[in-house]
Amino acid sequence: MSGGASLSVTGPGMAVEIAGIRMRNPVMTASGTFGYGPEYADLVDLNALGALVVKGIRMEPWEGNQPPRMVEVQGGLVNAIGLQGPGVDGFVRDYLPFLRQFSTPVIVNIWGRTLEEYGEVAAAFDGVDGIAGIELNISCPNVKEGGIAFGTDLQMASQVISRVRQSTRLPLITKLSPNVSSVGRFARTAQDAGSDAISLINTLPALVIDVETRRPVLSNVFGGLSGPGIHAFAVRQVWDAAQAVTIPIIGMGGVTDAQGAIELMLAGASAVAVGTASFTDPSTVISVIEGIQAYLVRHGMRDVRELTGAMVRK
Repeated sequence: MSGGASLSVTGPGMAVEIAGIRMRNPVMTASGTFGYGPEYADLVDLNALGALVVKGIRMEPWEGNQPPRMVEVQGGLVNAIGLQGPGVDGFVRDYLPFLRQFSTPVIVNIWGRTLEEYGEVAAAFDGVDGIAGIELNISCPNVKEGGIAFGTDLQMASQVISRVRQSTRLPLITKLSPNVSSVGRFARTAQDAGSDAISLINTLPALVIDVETRRPVLSNVFGGLSGPGIHAFAVRQVWDAAQAVTIPIIGMGGVTDAQGAIELMLAGASAVAVGTASFTDPSTVISVIEGIQAYLVRHGMRDVRELTGAMVRK
């Protein structure tokens, strides 16, 4: 099944394997920016993607924050959606049957408000037909620990990754928070706790104020900044993480074209994710794949894996 923008696969080798997940190319969608698949299926050939990462899912349905929840800013987008989602049962019932029609691996982004809930969600997806892997969002606050985010405390990060690792046999990708002093230490912690790969970066904390009313634009007051404005920071974070781990890295943050994706790969990523750009042009993910292919041809490379970590130091 296909629709909208598609891709002709020819030329240099584009296939990669991330955490045991075989992908036809290294370009995937970023969680929270591509819905659950059906929303974009008439605009993009889902079979052309390397992988499809769906919106975050916890054990029970979650309404997220009240609107307004998104605002455009110079260089990107600030959002406070609040991880709205249908819960495990809702996703398996309402979305997974549709996704099983495609050959593209489906990776489920999961989250929880407690250590126990993380483990429950991971266990619920274990062995479910049509799920290729789990992306673990550790940027959520642990309500039992006073709201301290799992992803900004090394001990908590280790605990939640270990709990999820024990709860599932699926490939485990840990999505790291950029709001730490040393992303390399957290990358190493994720690897040591059993993560098969890591992805980064998540959004940066942001605040937008309406100067006429002198009030926050978002109902949640604060939100997460994504888009082109964070790209150079993302490249640096991927580089730092790549110096600390041996497991694969999925780079993301402000990718709007092939150049941005290639930068992340040269810094050490084995795959990349397109996020905010899909809101303005859903075909961006396809043009990124095609652009990477063209770059490989132009530089006489036979395989996309030659890009990973290939930055030349001055």
